[in-house]
Amino acid sequence: MSNQPLVFGKRNYQILIASLVLIALGFILMSLETGEYGFGTLGLTVGPMTVLAGFGLAFWSILYKDKTKK
Repeated sequence: MSNQPLVFGKRNYQILIASLVLIALGFILMSLETGEYGFGTLGLTVGPMTVLAGFGLAFWSILYKDKTKK
């Protein structure tokens, strides 16, 4: 095993995992819709907004840089 440092820091990976959980939660919310063909509040509004927030958080986790210098 090589001793090369990881590309991202610990905080980046924590934020990325949180974003994956948020994306999964959004898809679960969309699947819970009881309206016909998913035409309801969860299927059309809350679920997709949660998924988009998860993708935005994933993008931010890539760009995030710690303010502390080593």
